[in-house]
Amino acid sequence: MTKYMAVVAGNIGVGKTSLTERIGARLGWRTGYESVADNPYLADFYSDMRSWSFHLQVFFLGHRADQYLEAARDPRSAILDRSIYEDFHIFARALHHMGDFAERDYLAYRKLFELVVGSMPRPNLLIYLKAPVNVLMDRIRRRARGMESGITPEYLSLLDSFYDEWLGAFDMCPALTIQTDDLDYVHQPRHLDTVVERIQNKLAGKESLEF
Repeated sequence: MTKYMAVVAGNIGVGKTSLTERIGARLGWRTGYESVADNPYLADFYSDMRSWSFHLQVFFLGHRADQYLEAARDPRSAILDRSIYEDFHIFARALHHMGDFAERDYLAYRKLFELVVGSMPRPNLLIYLKAPVNVLMDRIRRRARGMESGITPEYLSLLDSFYDEWLGAFDMCPALTIQTDDLDYVHQPRHLDTVVERIQNKLAGKESLEF
């Protein structure tokens, strides 16, 4: 059986964790998730982004690289919630753009990111989940994570623009874009069936109709 590595990318609240959980359960794949509850820098970062942005981004880079390499050693296929590429191209870039990532720290982080990513094998597929900002805001409000209370539509729109630019030039592996605003793969089995079919077709080199 062919082993695959898929990474799930997308804006905050778009449904990455839910999809990762369900693809892992449906296909028997190893799953990996973003470090939130056990992240030693996240609370400090949200209280003072400029002072802690470098620490947080380095932690995420190390966490994701370790997670990816562990999955690569596992004989099972794997799907990971959030790609390592987003750390620099989306989130570090946004922090730098907003003035919360000092220039020297940003340049040092970029060098480290390039060294780490350059030494890692590429995934087989990037699954990019996309939804309008108003849908993302509604989902963020409904899940009611305290540390996300300061997220604004303007911030999500900024991230969205960076995602569009990044995906337009992305060539590390095949990419599959899925609109999630009209999908409910948590409660609607047929929606999950459709997503699974599209993922399997893309991995097999076949294109499927958009939905």
